[in-house]
Amino acid sequence: MDKLFAQLARLYLMPGATPAARNAQGLVSLVSSEGLSRAIVIDFPRLRGAAPEQHWLDLCAVANALQETFGFPAPAVSITGETAYRLWLSLGEPVPEGDARRFVAMLRETHFPTLELPISEQVQLPPALNPASGKWAAFIHPGMGASFAEEAGLEVEPPLHAQLAFLEGLESIGKVQFFDALVALKQNEAPADPPLAAAPAADGLLLKDATLEDIVRHLHAMQIEPTFRHVLPR
Repeated sequence: MDKLFAQLARLYLMPGATPAARNAQGLVSLVSSEGLSRAIVIDFPRLRGAAPEQHWLDLCAVANALQETFGFPAPAVSITGETAYRLWLSLGEPVPEGDARRFVAMLRETHFPTLELPISEQVQLPPALNPASGKWAAFIHPGMGASFAEEAGLEVEPPLHAQLAFLEGLESIGKVQFFDALVALKQNEAPADPPLAAAPAADGLLLKDATLEDIVRHLHAMQIEPTFRHVLPR
């Protein structure tokens, strides 16, 4: 258990966190008293009326986009012991919790406008017994994710060595990498400036396309006698 907590602390908890960080309900806050966080945990609950595996497909789409668009390392995936999946993003250094929320909000707006992408600030650290369902929350191999679409929980406690193996090979998102992605999302979010249209003169004459004869004819129609001065270079 000490080795497993060490991996959880390495990836998702603030420096100096200990197992005593869990509250009476077994939850750990991912946001420090200074408003900093090293983890972004996105929930994918099963939605009423949707296909049974839709929340799993949504998670896969988001996970793939994060890796393909921003080059993020592979995230961890867990089941909650009830009906939801969770995607765990590890940040190499603490960032303001507001920036983490802003990142997910802009990701949703620019890439997944039909999804909610709720963030969890307090979580049970898997493996943990879900008190509502009596089943176990656990990290899972992404290749097995679809098999939990109907019921995202385990009947028995998962082996600790297997949970440890899921985490040991994971890497964190670098701070520069995270903020580069935040900037890229902000740029994609901003509406493009509309193209500048040529200003029409009276009677619809577009000066940028007009010939000398067009301009003279147009001035004559306005009862203006044009005078052209040619200045020779000295």
